[in-house]
Amino acid sequence: MAASCLVLLALCLLLPLLLLGGWKRWRRGRAARHVVAVVLGDVGRSPRMQYHALSLAMHGFSVTLLGFCNSKPHDELLQNNRIQIVGLTELQSLAVGPRVFQYGVKVVLQAMYLLWKLMWREPGAYIFLQNPPGLPSIAVCWFVGCLCGSKLVIDWHNYGYSIMGLVHGPNHPLVLLAKWYEKFFGRLSHLNLCVTNAMREDLADNWHIRAVTVYDKPASFFKETPLDLQHRLFMKLGSMHSPFRARSEPEDPVTERSAFTERDAGSGLVTRLRERPALLVSSTSWTEDEDFSILLAALESRV
Repeated sequence: MAASCLVLLALCLLLPLLLLGGWKRWRRGRAARHVVAVVLGDVGRSPRMQYHALSLAMHGFSVTLLGFCNSKPHDELLQNNRIQIVGLTELQSLAVGPRVFQYGVKVVLQAMYLLWKLMWREPGAYIFLQNPPGLPSIAVCWFVGCLCGSKLVIDWHNYGYSIMGLVHGPNHPLVLLAKWYEKFFGRLSHLNLCVTNAMREDLADNWHIRAVTVYDKPASFFKETPLDLQHRLFMKLGSMHSPFRARSEPEDPVTERSAFTERDAGSGLVTRLRERPALLVSSTSWTEDEDFSILLAALESRV
């Protein structure tokens, strides 16, 4: 009796999804030039996915971009009538119970929430997913793709399990489970992209996933900052951080000088100093999985 009730309950839950999936498959035939892009993170801090959305829009696709809207995406994205941004709500962990239980409940709720958001969107010929974070987004996007007939494309930036291992240790049961999950569902994708050849080779050798390397390129809206604006920034930073201050005082006390630039008091013309130090600007963060000390050691060896 109990088994029959469980089967009936499962059918009651799955039947609406199957019916909705069949309807969305029919709709997808009418939306062959539509892509659903998923970022289980802040869209404004995901420049690569923003570039993907802009590139797809330039090639005639309509794009629905799902992600957290904690920071503002670029204006070109907001002004493009082919791109629709759908905000996701970031779910918080429970404050009760063991940490593993809290994490498990959050993953389950997030999976149900993402499933609901995807199923009520216009179906796409492709579901474009950024990984990490891939838990639970890879499995959910694959499942939605099966229901709706969409092909899953994963853009591999890193491994989610390795980042989790920095907190819990590489041999923690959660990390090992996350690795199995990422490897298993990653193989179910139809197409894979990655940032570097090293990532492509690692995916092929260890996970048997064939990926295409697509290097990061700055978008067309990135241009060199005008020298006058650079000078103002250096002067402002110099008031707070000594490396940006002038190493020597100018002959004319009215002349503004930073460690890199100076503004002529009479003409207001800004020029670069000849004996200025090197300035390194990085777009990445300084975390344990992105060891900045390697770059700094390489720079020191070149001096």
